[in-house]
Amino acid sequence: MPIQIPRGTRDVLPKDIPVWRLMEETARDVCRLYNYSEIRTPMFESTDLFQRGVGETTDIVQKEMYTFLDRAGRSLTLRPEGTAPVVRSFIENKMHGLPDQPVKLFYMGPMFRYERPQAGRTRQFTQFGVEAIGSDDPNLDAEVIALALTFYKRIGLKRLKLVINSLGDPESRKDYKKALIAHFQPAIHEFCEDCQNRLERNPLRILDCKVDREHVLMASAPSILDYLNEPSRAFFEKVKAALDRMGIEYEVDPTLVRGLDYYHHTTFEIMGADFGAITTLCGGGRYGGLVEEFGGPKVPGIGFGLSFERVLLAMEAEGIAMEESPSLDCFVVAIGEAAEDRAAEILQDLRSAGLSADKDYMGRKPKGQFKQADRYGARFVAVLGDDELARGVINVKNMATGNQEEVSITQLPDYLKTNTEV
Repeated sequence: MPIQIPRGTRDVLPKDIPVWRLMEETARDVCRLYNYSEIRTPMFESTDLFQRGVGETTDIVQKEMYTFLDRAGRSLTLRPEGTAPVVRSFIENKMHGLPDQPVKLFYMGPMFRYERPQAGRTRQFTQFGVEAIGSDDPNLDAEVIALALTFYKRIGLKRLKLVINSLGDPESRKDYKKALIAHFQPAIHEFCEDCQNRLERNPLRILDCKVDREHVLMASAPSILDYLNEPSRAFFEKVKAALDRMGIEYEVDPTLVRGLDYYHHTTFEIMGADFGAITTLCGGGRYGGLVEEFGGPKVPGIGFGLSFERVLLAMEAEGIAMEESPSLDCFVVAIGEAAEDRAAEILQDLRSAGLSADKDYMGRKPKGQFKQADRYGARFVAVLGDDELARGVINVKNMATGNQEEVSITQLPDYLKTNTEV
């Protein structure tokens, strides 16, 4: 029986690579515009990092982490999200001491969660995210949101909706938690086991439950906005005012709590076209106490994370297709044994000149070689036979215009570079 790919994962095949490069290059360029620098962290970290950073009551920690012991008996976990590793690196590398604050970082790479695979949710997924650490300026919240929206718009998505909320400061959340406990306590036995366990430890997570989302008490639950103290209310108003100045439309949703314990003040999600069970494209928010929890100074941060896999689904739902462009500058058709031998030398000369080039290696007839060149999307086809070889020339056909021209073999690289948009 052949070995198959693990459930919840996928191969990215050569035909799919162009759109992945588009996403990666777009993310990097948008971060350049906003002055965010790339950071790369290990794919596995100490399990304690995620237990303390993401939160013991979250689904990620309780159900979804890939955790294992190394040979020394240390508990390690494949990273399920990007914020905790970035904050760990921020502290360990003393970035809080850098002269330029806040420290603005972005990351891209695989994350791992043991979930039931479905549309937009896989066990290994590629996440792009940013973290801005060191400032409590509400304008920074708006900037991070604008960066995420800019990425999606650059990709070509149009059906986007921004949803925001405020979780307030610790004082506001303390009063709100008491109100939630009082609200859910009389009927908590009607909720799932997870919600029952979270009632006392973190009742906000009940609002994020997918199992009991239709329960009547969900719709009538107290609003966090009614429990914001004056500083928290003022902060949220400044965030909304900044978004208004930028011309960014949004909707306030008091039930938006996100799934991670480290959020406070601003939380947000960007929703996309309906492509299945998941319509959330991006989620993020402001966090306080996380840097301090890991042994660093008391500095705030804000960030977001998004899945490239969900971007692909949203592109499909909106009917966005990548325009295919020629991927090969020149395909050399060799006719005859002597031409075959010389073709290898010609290919090397073209590649040394920075041109992409290839030839047939399967002994195809000339007609089959032309078909292969067409499948490769070659801009030019250079035909070399015994007659051309004897005269030191090669017949070059422009596949876009159909024009043909004889060119000196030694001048072929310069000719192609002159006539090819590299």
